[in-house]
Amino acid sequence: MDEVRIVPTGEQYAARFNAAVDAVARERRYIGFVEGPSVESTREFVRGILGGAGVQMLAVTTKDAVVGWCDIVRNPHEGFRHVGRLGMAFLPEYRGRGLGRRLVAQTIGAARRAGIERVELEVFASNERAIAFYQAVGFVIEGVKRRARKLDGQYDDNVFMALLEQMAA
Repeated sequence: MDEVRIVPTGEQYAARFNAAVDAVARERRYIGFVEGPSVESTREFVRGILGGAGVQMLAVTTKDAVVGWCDIVRNPHEGFRHVGRLGMAFLPEYRGRGLGRRLVAQTIGAARRAGIERVELEVFASNERAIAFYQAVGFVIEGVKRRARKLDGQYDDNVFMALLEQMAA
C-alpha cells in the first residue's frame, strides 16, 4: 500500500476528493448521504474552504489519490463563528492504520490557527469505532438525537460530540 501524506486541500484535488466522498457515501453507513455531490459542487466547497470558510486536510497517496479527508467548516453566523463542524472519513482500505490521528490533529491545529475554538461533530451511534476514536482524541459526548436517521428501514441515533479549545491535548 502506498505511503500516505497529509496535505492541505487545493483545487487540484477536488475531483479526487469528490471520488473519495462518493465511495464512502455509497457504503450507506458512515456519512449523512448515500452518494457524493457533483464534482462542481465539490469544487465550490473547496473554493469556500480556501476562501476562509474553514479548513481541510487530505490524506493523499504518493500517486496523489485522495484516500481520506478531514474538514472543519466554520459556522458563518454572528456569535457562532468560533465554532466549526468536523467531517472526516477514509476509504475502507485505509481505515485502522493510524492515519486518522495524524489527519485530525493536523486539521484541528489548522482550525485553531484560524480562530476556531469549538469543534463539533455528529456521528451515527452504530459507528462505535468512530465514537471511541473521537473520545480518544479528546471529544466528549454532549447529547444524542434518537432515531435521527432511517435508512433501509433501520433507525440510527446521532451522537453529538465536541472538542473545546481548553480540552484539546
